[in-house]
Amino acid sequence: MEEKQVLVKIEDLCKYFRLSSKEELKAVDHVSFDIFRNETVGIVGESGCGKTTLGRTILRIIEPTEGSIKFHFDDKEI
Repeated sequence: MEEKQVLVKIEDLCKYFRLSSKEELKAVDHVSFDIFRNETVGIVGESGCGKTTLGRTILRIIEPTEGSIKFHFDDKEI
C-alpha cells in the first residue's frame, strides 16, 4: 500500500487576540492536524468557536501567535 502524502501540516497552531492590557482571547489554541493528498477535511463547531480564524491563520491572512503551518508540494516544503 502506498504511503499517504502530506499536503498541509498544522502543528500546535495558536491565535490569540489582546483585548486589554490584562485580557487575551484565545481564538485558536494548540490545534494540530495534517491534510493528505486526495482527502477532504471538514472543520465543524459552534458559532464563534474559531473555525474562520483557523482558516484565515492557515492561509496567513492573519499571522499566528504560535505554531507552524507547512505546505508540501512535490515532496518539497514551501
